[in-house]
Amino acid sequence: MVKPVRKTSNKNPPVLSHEFIIQNHADIVSCVAMVIVVGLMVQATSPIASIFITLQHNVTEAGEIPLYSPGIKDWAAVFFYSLICIVVHAIIQEYVLDKVSKRLHLSKSKLAIFTNSGQLAVFYLASAIWGLDIVIRERYVPEISLLWTNYPASLSFMMKLYLIIQLAYSLHEIPELYFQRTKKEEYVSRALTSISSLILISIPYFLNFNRLLVCLLVLHHVSELVLHVSQLIQTIDRDDRFTKITGVISKAVLIFSRLGSIILAVLTLWFGLAQGEQQELDIQTGYFNVPTVRLVILGGILALQVYLTFNFINQELAQIAKNKESSGATTVAKSKQRKDKNKKHKKSSIEESDLP
Repeated sequence: MVKPVRKTSNKNPPVLSHEFIIQNHADIVSCVAMVIVVGLMVQATSPIASIFITLQHNVTEAGEIPLYSPGIKDWAAVFFYSLICIVVHAIIQEYVLDKVSKRLHLSKSKLAIFTNSGQLAVFYLASAIWGLDIVIRERYVPEISLLWTNYPASLSFMMKLYLIIQLAYSLHEIPELYFQRTKKEEYVSRALTSISSLILISIPYFLNFNRLLVCLLVLHHVSELVLHVSQLIQTIDRDDRFTKITGVISKAVLIFSRLGSIILAVLTLWFGLAQGEQQELDIQTGYFNVPTVRLVILGGILALQVYLTFNFINQELAQIAKNKESSGATTVAKSKQRKDKNKKHKKSSIEESDLP
């Protein structure tokens, strides 16, 4: 769980101390981003600053609609937009989530769930809408064969910016573990999750399987959006009126996204791209449509979906066991209360019988 960031004292902490950096990390990061933006306005530093802000590796000629390809310079843009993600993260935390949580009067455990799910719900909502817009604009939904035809296809401006933001968000989660005061026992697991997400997105991105990557990300974002919205409802719903309904909906959407991801991956990598494959790689033109690369990526996607499904099943089993323990504890407490009432009733009846 992530501890919410709140200012508990009016005293200013020492400069460059841990508390000072945590409380003012948004201002510090925004200053770094502002230095890069100002560098874009100066003629001497403009070529360097443009690498961080503008999209690189343009493959079109002047006067045409700009199209891009993935390249090593994209990591500079990933770094810059990860700074923007940190600033936006702090704004949402301070001006939305903290104000709402103060009115709800949640416990510490529920407050941590509310903070984490609130941040992720905002990101997954924006990413799902943006990704669906790209899928509809590129006509991947009615013409699914576009996922593998004309490989390797260049990236439009919005598609490349979308994928850069996905990489930047995964990168920004690593320093956020420090800024949000994550517990030591959870630090390693959450850091590994962020690093693995960064790697799993970057591999198909730089291997030019971007059309499939966008579709898989949309499915994943929709399922995660429903999951975190249901968690927000469960933390707010004190009477448990909507807990069961939201839980069933989130489980159904998650299963649908897992099956849809497997079907798209098999259809694209096993059948579609096999029609125009070559036997040798061509790194200069970004051609990686060879059987070995496709099988490795397909195996990785299938392994990821199996892992996520297995993790989901374990969480459900743990939740069922926890509910049984809590229900058993409540029944034991109720039985003890009944026994105590019966003993008191017997004592009172005996005392009454002893009276003359």
